[in-house]
Amino acid sequence: MGALRLAATVCAALLAWSLPAGAEGIPEKYSPVVIRPAGEPGRSEFDLTAVAERAKRDNKRLYVYLGAKDCAYCRRYESFLDENSKELVPHFLEHNYIVVDLRSTLSVTQDKLLIRVGDSSRPYAEFQKAIGDVRARMLVYPMVWLLDGNLKPLMQMPAGTGTFQTVPEQLEILQLVE
Repeated sequence: MGALRLAATVCAALLAWSLPAGAEGIPEKYSPVVIRPAGEPGRSEFDLTAVAERAKRDNKRLYVYLGAKDCAYCRRYESFLDENSKELVPHFLEHNYIVVDLRSTLSVTQDKLLIRVGDSSRPYAEFQKAIGDVRARMLVYPMVWLLDGNLKPLMQMPAGTGTFQTVPEQLEILQLVE
C-alpha cells in the first residue's frame, strides 16, 4: 500500500508541476468572487452572506466552486476552465451566474470547514444538508454547487475527479437548470 501512496503523490506532484505557474483558483476571465477562509489555524470558515444577498437581489445564480490550493485535480479543472474560457465564459454570463471561488487546502478536514450564511455557520456536511444537497456528506475536491439566490441547489452536481472534463459536459451543466 505504501508504494501506491508514493506513486499517487509523485503523480500529483508531476501534474501540479506541469500546470501554469501561479495558477490557483478559477481563472480571472470568469470574474470570480474569491472568498478566502477566515478562522483560527486548522479551521476555515467561508462567508457566503454577501454573495448570496447579491444573487437574490440581482436574480442571479451561484456557481460555487470549492477547491484546494494543494489539490492536483482542482488545478486540472481550473486549467480546463482557463484553456476553454473563450467558449465557456459567455455561457456563464448568459445563464446569469455569479462565479464564487472558495479557496481551501487539503489539510482542512470536513468538520473544520465551515460555511457561513448570515448568522448561521455550519460545518461542511451540515451546510450540504441544510441546502438540500443529497450527495454523500464527505468532503471531496473539487466541489461545485449550482445554487439559486435562496441557496437552493438547481441540480445535484457530481464532485471530485473526472468532473466536467469536456466543454460539452460543462455547457450541459450550465444549461440544464433552464
